[in-house]
Amino acid sequence: MSEVVISKRDVLAYERLRIISELAPIRERVKAFEKKYGMTLKEFERKLTDSEESFEAWDDYIEWKAYVRKLEELEKRLKEIEHAERVRIA
Repeated sequence: MSEVVISKRDVLAYERLRIISELAPIRERVKAFEKKYGMTLKEFERKLTDSEESFEAWDDYIEWKAYVRKLEELEKRLKEIEHAERVRIA
């Protein structure tokens, strides 16, 4: 039976690449909503509350907001990994 040695650096690199691969399609979805409505999510939120109720717009809003939250979460995680000084593998 052979031994496999994986460094903390390798684990961080893997995790970084995993997050980057998740970020790409989420960024594309956010951009698609921004293009569809010609505005950012914040601008869309203001417009949505001031306009007539549209089920499609509210559905898009819920989905768009979820993508933005996930994007922020992943970007935060990526920064944590890139600036990690101490790593503990559980």
